[in-house]
Amino acid sequence: MIPIQDLFETHLNVGDLSRSIVFYADTLGLELAQFLADRKIAFYWVGGRGNSMLGLWQAQPGSPVQPLHIAFRVELADMLRAHDQLRAANIAPLDFDRKPTTEPVVLAWMPAASLYFYDPDGHLLEFLSMLPDSPEPHLGIVGWSAWKNRDVAHLLGESESKG
Repeated sequence: MIPIQDLFETHLNVGDLSRSIVFYADTLGLELAQFLADRKIAFYWVGGRGNSMLGLWQAQPGSPVQPLHIAFRVELADMLRAHDQLRAANIAPLDFDRKPTTEPVVLAWMPAASLYFYDPDGHLLEFLSMLPDSPEPHLGIVGWSAWKNRDVAHLLGESESKG
């Protein structure tokens, strides 16, 4: 079998293509690659030209939009600013359980920092940043602060048990 290197392209159905064009271009800052008005499709570059692509397709009248999930890889420094930037764009940052949050969560089995939010059609979008740390699956999913403080807590626990 041919080894797969990366995911190049994915597509979402949207209820209002014009509204989604504004969201993905203006709010998320994706570059429009191609707009086919007659077919009601917009393609966006993700990560720069030629890296990967997101296609938005206008749903047929009367057809419900099936909410899906997409994760966008981001740099950790950008992840740590994402909460404030999402709030400034009137987008609610969410944790893994889809509850409002003030910080990313860490999926400790990977480990990766993640922050979730919805697009105008209810698609669950995620900013994800892989972390250089070793996986710690026993921790489950924790807040960024708890992840950053885990070594200190572990050391404190050891010193208390020795004392």
